Amino acid sequence: MLANQVCTGNILVVDDSADNRFLVQTTLEYGGYEVALAENGKIALEKIDQLLPDLILLDVMMPGMDGYEVTQRIRQNTALPYIPILLITADERSSVVKGLDIGADDFIRKPVDVDELLARVRSLLRLKHSLDEQEQMVRQQEDFVMRLTHDLRTPLVAADRMLGLFQQEALGKLSEDMGEAVGSMIKSNSNLLQMVNTLLEVYRHEAGSKTLTFVPCNLREIVDEVIHELLPLATERGLSLISEIENGAELDKSHRQSVTVMGDRMELRRVLTNLVGNAIKFTDAGWVKVRLVEPLTMNTSSVVIEVSDSGTGIALEEQKTLFERFRQGKHKRSGSGLGLYLSHRIIESHRGSIRLQSEPGKGSAFTISLPAIAE
Repeated sequence: MLANQVCTGNILVVDDSADNRFLVQTTLEYGGYEVALAENGKIALEKIDQLLPDLILLDVMMPGMDGYEVTQRIRQNTALPYIPILLITADERSSVVKGLDIGADDFIRKPVDVDELLARVRSLLRLKHSLDEQEQMVRQQEDFVMRLTHDLRTPLVAADRMLGLFQQEALGKLSEDMGEAVGSMIKSNSNLLQMVNTLLEVYRHEAGSKTLTFVPCNLREIVDEVIHELLPLATERGLSLISEIENGAELDKSHRQSVTVMGDRMELRRVLTNLVGNAIKFTDAGWVKVRLVEPLTMNTSSVVIEVSDSGTGIALEEQKTLFERFRQGKHKRSGSGLGLYLSHRIIESHRGSIRLQSEPGKGSAFTISLPAIAE
């Protein structure tokens, strides 16, 4: 046994037997660990919330709430960080498979061999510390990207304003060639600024620093605004931009639900603008359609928005990863792979869903479903 080991974690020992608790506590403290004790599952859950231990040693056979149930409750608590769980039992009938399936990380039987116990504890704490370090590195990386992205916006916004002044000839008359060059620079700068803004929004959502303001939002108004904004782009590409609204005709007025949802208006508009903009971008001929469907029956509590197009469609292998971060499509006009990922995050935060139906050569349809507010 390794004595006087440097303390590398605090451990919660849960056992209904005072003798067992004392034995395990003595062993662990001799090994250099800080130890807290709990005599049953209820007290253990309370102490976990208070102490956030680095490791839990949990007896399986306890009256009331056994070790399996405690393990299950810990794993169901998404507010907790990852905490390794080592199950301990004297019952030969205890199921290792059941324990591991519900979220335990290791299993040891009584009578406990001291060296084996300390070895398993060291192993699980190494795993815990390794995962914590990886998580910290990811947080630092995301914080760096968010700060860098935020700093990049300043010169891009300044360049956009300056190029706008050139284009308006506020600083002097431009030749035809210079006008075309400035127009091209404005378009490139605008695309880069849009990419930076999207990246910043993605990291705000992932860091939990994005604040959403939920108010009643009329989706008809949002659809009309997006159609009006993007109609010139569709016309420029020779596409028809169509808007359709289907009413809940099966309901009388006293029971009809509206196309109003609780949401962050700006974020919902961002999603719809992204979907319609993508449809226009990737459709070479034909049409792009935005269809808004009110709840049709009293049993239907969702408003549906469908953005479809007559484009080339999306290959099946691309569809599987389309909503993942930085997953670019194979189309030559594919962007950064952030827009759909961000849209998915926004719709999820509104307790809604977004799905894709597409067949190569027959276009694509993105369908958003959001909880409706009854009138």
